[in-house]
Amino acid sequence: MANPDPAQESLAEGTLISHLLELRTRLMRALFAVIVVALPCMAYANELFAFIARPLLKVLPKGASLISTSVTAPLLTPFKLAFYVALILAMPYVLYQLWAFVAPGLYRHERRFAVPLLVSSIVLFYAGVAFAYFIVFPLMFAFFTATTPPGVQMMADMTQYLDFVLVLFVAFGLAFEIPVAIVLLVWTGLVKLETLRKNRGYVLIAVFVQAAVITPPDVISQTMMALPMYALYEVGIVMAGILAKRKLEERAAAAAAEAEAESHGAS
Repeated sequence: MANPDPAQESLAEGTLISHLLELRTRLMRALFAVIVVALPCMAYANELFAFIARPLLKVLPKGASLISTSVTAPLLTPFKLAFYVALILAMPYVLYQLWAFVAPGLYRHERRFAVPLLVSSIVLFYAGVAFAYFIVFPLMFAFFTATTPPGVQMMADMTQYLDFVLVLFVAFGLAFEIPVAIVLLVWTGLVKLETLRKNRGYVLIAVFVQAAVITPPDVISQTMMALPMYALYEVGIVMAGILAKRKLEERAAAAAAEAEAESHGAS
């Protein structure tokens, strides 16, 4: 058995260390960006919380309001919201740092494919959060307040309310990533496009079940989540079909060029 080459071992070790140092630098830049964005968000933490609470406050009965069952909640809950807002706002730069670390190891066609996919994933996540705030929350909270039994005054705790809306923000943001997930599955060959098209009925049932698990137990919020999820599934199939057609065209062009080169070589 041949002994390993010390020169190759030292080269591999040096390469690993350089990659780890670069990863640390990228992560530190991402953390610094989040901190920089968080500072003004914390300065306006109460205003941000008032904005997030607006969909519920608009439909509460006259005289009702959010309450705090903890002494520290009026201070810590808005700061918690400010941190999450800063993380969401700084997410494009954070993902750019991760992309800059991974990109040198990708082929040119992989980088050309990954960049629009990364941009679209960010835009779709923001769209999901906006859809939850502007469309789902007003309808859902109006339904909750309308079904309050007589003699019961609805007064939500501010910390529980924030945790509730953050979960829905993440759920709707991730739900809007379905087209990106489908394109990745088809592009990597894990799932065939024909399989996605044949299983539309099962997917429709699955999205309603998932919406029932994630959202509160009311028909409005479940439907408002399930229908966009299925529509985005169809969008993902269309995008994956366009990608598959382009790949077939590129393979055909490469095969034709190879055949032409062989014919020239034979002549």
